[in-house]
Amino acid sequence: TTNIIESFNSQLRKITKSKRVFSNDQALLKLIYLVYINLKKDWVGGIYNWKMIVSHLNIKFADRMSKP
Repeated sequence: TTNIIESFNSQLRKITKSKRVFSNDQALLKLIYLVYINLKKDWVGGIYNWKMIVSHLNIKFADRMSKP
């Protein structure tokens, strides 16, 4: 997951590098949202062993995980 986060952060830096000043916080959030939507199109693969990961998370964080 670290590589995914670093990749997303590098894409955000690439886009926001040329735009140093935003008129308000909402403008920055809108830009981040639009970058996310464009990047999300390229994320096609699933997560290996996802069912096992979710079961471990349910055990560890039973009070935080919502039940389906």
